[in-house]
Amino acid sequence: MMKIRIEITLCLLLFLVLAPFCICSGERLLVGMTLVRKATAHGAVCLDGSLPAYHLHRGFGAGSNNWILQFEGGGWCNDISSCLERAKTRRGSTRYMSKLEVFSGILSNNASLNPDFYNWNRVKLRYCDGASFSGDSKFDNGTSLLYFRGQRIWEAIIHDLLPKGLSRARKALLSGCSAGGLATFLHCHNFTKMLPSNASVKCLSDAGFFLDERDISLNYSMRSFYHDLVALQGIEQNLNPNCTRSTSNPKLCFFPQYALNYISTPYFILNSAYDVFQFHHSLVPPSADLHGHWNRCKFDPAACSAYQISVLQGLRRDMLVALYPSYKNSRRDGMFINSCFAHCQSESQDTWFAVDSPRIHNKTIAEAVGDWYFGRKITKEIDCPYPCDKTCHNLIPSPQVSMLLLPTAYILPDRAAIW
Repeated sequence: MMKIRIEITLCLLLFLVLAPFCICSGERLLVGMTLVRKATAHGAVCLDGSLPAYHLHRGFGAGSNNWILQFEGGGWCNDISSCLERAKTRRGSTRYMSKLEVFSGILSNNASLNPDFYNWNRVKLRYCDGASFSGDSKFDNGTSLLYFRGQRIWEAIIHDLLPKGLSRARKALLSGCSAGGLATFLHCHNFTKMLPSNASVKCLSDAGFFLDERDISLNYSMRSFYHDLVALQGIEQNLNPNCTRSTSNPKLCFFPQYALNYISTPYFILNSAYDVFQFHHSLVPPSADLHGHWNRCKFDPAACSAYQISVLQGLRRDMLVALYPSYKNSRRDGMFINSCFAHCQSESQDTWFAVDSPRIHNKTIAEAVGDWYFGRKITKEIDCPYPCDKTCHNLIPSPQVSMLLLPTAYILPDRAAIW
């Protein structure tokens, strides 16, 4: 009996080590981590020097040659101090990351929860460089060592996936949330060039359309933050050259609203007009509200004064103005701009596709993205201003969670009359 138990235990261990990592727990799909073993040879490492990683769940049936690559989000670090702190966490090292990730929303393998992409190969790219997969530099003062290698990580993961079937992709979608959503703007064109010329390649940004916006004290807080980030991590060399040549301040091309003009690949922008990260850290950063006059409004929109609501409507207006060229001139692009206080809506099942999911014109986010990707109809959905949308899931972080998102780390979340 003891021998049988030992053999069973050994078989189970071999299965866990050798089999593709996937555990179905109830209705949850948990997908195991794959480390990119060859990355070190190319200097493609996380902030702390650990190996980069991704999670892959294989497609099947008609979707076996189709691929979704989803960039993980999680803010940025724009100085040595914050990057050193980040390197000791899951945002800067795969050593501290969960080895199993829940795949839901756009990554679900359930046809009833993800009707258009459930049987595709779905990949989550783990985020450990602090610069939206775009830096290429290193800091070494003899005491501390940091690797800013996001660009190399991106390339190493792609080259690891190509022989696993990505090189034969017929359809592909590059997507991401938050800082990962911003990464799609930086890598969309490059991604298209890496795949077969006859593949249908498109890109989607979820909560990644960060605006070059003045805060309530009239300072460009995010512009200053990104300027330091681009300089620290050696990002400018990896920005779109057509964009950088067109401006006297090339670092601005890190902002999606400027980069989008130079992307020819079809693009879908999913964003809240009142994105809570931009509200809390771009429009009303703590440095611009030292006395906390906005605190109640930040964590309960119903508590906002008439003046504060007017400022928030200005944020919505500026987002729509930035999106207007794409809205008016491009038939290949799509958008879903709702009026919810949220940040990232594609990976959460309740906001992606469920009975009570957010809707615009009675269309869910999943339906809008599917209609756009497969060309079923032009999809440019713009919500009415707050507070008219009663379908919203307002995903507002608690004050305690929000404090974790402060600089310098920035970690992270009549309808026809639009303009």
